[in-house]
Amino acid sequence: MAQRFEPRIVAILCNWCSYAGADLAGVSRFQYPPNVRVVRVMCSGTVSPHHVLHAFQRGADGVLVAGCHIGDCHYIKGNYMTLKRMKFVQELIRFAGYSPERFRLEWISSAEGIKFAEVVRDFTEKVRALGPAPSFEASPRLALGF
Repeated sequence: MAQRFEPRIVAILCNWCSYAGADLAGVSRFQYPPNVRVVRVMCSGTVSPHHVLHAFQRGADGVLVAGCHIGDCHYIKGNYMTLKRMKFVQELIRFAGYSPERFRLEWISSAEGIKFAEVVRDFTEKVRALGPAPSFEASPRLALGF
């Protein structure tokens, strides 16, 4: 019997809202797949395109970035920067030959544990349907002559 593909998903969550929403989902025992590995950052505005691409380079099948709702950022404008940067990331992912569906940006507040669980379930299913991510090499060694 063939084993079902279980995607590896990296979730980069802001400390003040999304991480707290994930914590609420956990303490409330809302069911969601255990495929997510969480990276907590102080603000989603600190997430650079490099962080997302690095996750793919290290073998992630999908990357979720979540922050406070627009207008509710603890650092005032952090999620506006996130929105701008993550639109750029989507284009980088597409340019690199990845399906843009392997990346997701969400706004999840600290009171939205149910939403966090739903997002993780939905994203895991979408990434599972895509199958394993292809290897991600920004500069293949053979092409550079190393």
